[in-house]
Amino acid sequence: MDFDWINVPADLGDVTAKEVEESFEDPFSIRLLPDTDEVSAGEARYFILGKSVSGRSIFTIFWTDGKKYRVIQSRQMTEAENVFYERKNADLAN
Repeated sequence: MDFDWINVPADLGDVTAKEVEESFEDPFSIRLLPDTDEVSAGEARYFILGKSVSGRSIFTIFWTDGKKYRVIQSRQMTEAENVFYERKNADLAN
């Protein structure tokens, strides 16, 4: 997985680039496509909910061309997003 961190327009806030990359490697991460008809080919923005190695819950919006990932925004998950992440992973375990 190759991230493009050069001239990134992303606002990572208090989340580090390392934590973002780790959340993408989370085997239990949840990746979602936006639910919109206005997205043209090659311009889709994706969402990922994952955890860093330290267990920090990270929500990221990103773009990819299939080879490189470009982070648009990343932050700690809200309580509702964390509940969604935990519930989806519990459903997969059963």
